[in-house]
Order: sequence, then C-alpha cells, then structure tokens
Amino acid sequence: MRDATASEQLTWALGAERVANGRAAADTPARSGAARFPPLPSETYAVIYADPPWDYKGQLQHAGPGSADTGGAARHYPTTTLDDLKRLDVGSIAAPDSLLFMWATNPHLDQAIDLGKAWGFAWATVAFVWDKARVNPGFYTLSQCELCLVFKRGRIPHPRGSRNERQLITARRGPHSAKPEEARRRIERMFPQQAKIELFARRRAPGWEAWGLEMLEEEEEAIA
Repeated sequence: MRDATASEQLTWALGAERVANGRAAADTPARSGAARFPPLPSETYAVIYADPPWDYKGQLQHAGPGSADTGGAARHYPTTTLDDLKRLDVGSIAAPDSLLFMWATNPHLDQAIDLGKAWGFAWATVAFVWDKARVNPGFYTLSQCELCLVFKRGRIPHPRGSRNERQLITARRGPHSAKPEEARRRIERMFPQQAKIELFARRRAPGWEAWGLEMLEEEEEAIA
C-alpha cells in the first residue's frame, strides 16, 4: 500500500477528532476510498481481529417514520461502505497460516462473509455468539445477540493453546459498538504464541498491535 500524503493524514486526524467529540453526522455519507485509513503495517500476523465500521447508509438505529431519533453508528464514528472495506489490502498483513475473527452486525452478515473472502480468507464458522443480556428494538424480532465470525487462510496456526473455549459469551452491552473483552481473552488462550493485530481498534491491548482511525488520533496527540 502506498505511503500516505500529508493531506490524507490530516483527513484521518479530522475524522478521528469527529469521533472523539461525538459530532459524526448521521446524514453524512461514508467518505469514499480506502485511502482515508492509515497505511496498514508491513508485518504479517497469524491472528487478525476486526470490527469493521459497517455502513448503514445514514440510517438511525431502528428509526421509522415519525419516530424519535434512537441513534445509530453514524452518530459515533465514520462508517465505511463494503466496497471501500474491500479495498483495504488486509491480505498483505495475513500470514500464510492465519485466522480472521470478524464481528458482524446481524444486517451485515452477508457482507461480512463477502468481505472475509475479498481479503483472501475462506469462510470457516461462527467463533462467538455474544448475548448482550439486554434487548434492542428490531424490525422482526428483538435484537439481543451479535456474531463474531472466523475465516481461515491456509491452515489453523500452530502451536495451538486452549481447544475448549465456549462459543457463547454473555456480557452486558457497554458503550456503543464496544465488544466484550472476553472474546479477546478467549482468542489469546487459543493462540497464545501467535502475532496478533486488531483492526479498527479503539484502544491498545497488551500483546496486540492496534490499527485504525482512533489509533491515529492517539499518535497525533502524542506528537502534539
């Protein structure tokens, strides 16, 4: 992937600042082009953990005609279209034998499987089912669970650690889009020795590389 220009770096920083200040407008379309993201690392990883900023086309969460604004992803961070997510060269940072753990909101399950394949992985199974211990409104049934899918490239990385981790995680929902730390802990137990990276990360975790707009903001603040 090419080096970023100064203009692009400023764009990323401004985007991250909008997220931090909670000013992302719901009616602002997702900015086109994978270039709005920081460059991916040059290293390769056996475990890639991703929570993509799925695009809801500006839709506020479960808001129908005449209903109140109940919020939505675009209120919290810049969302990204599937086409732009596919343009990220995630395959370039994947080791020959590697796994991709990807969170997918229920309306985006088909897109998530499409994205994992576009990044050079084969669909494997559902790694985790997160029971949020509370319900959200839904168009069909009340929403309570979210899935973390797993994709494989080559063989399952070795050496392996724990092989008896449970699929179900029950943890009360926290801040918008934040995922349960238990998922990360289970991945660490399954693959304790492998190089790991989190994409679209909110914060840095011990033993993991972190990449995303919010990591860029952290770097900008460190330099300032």
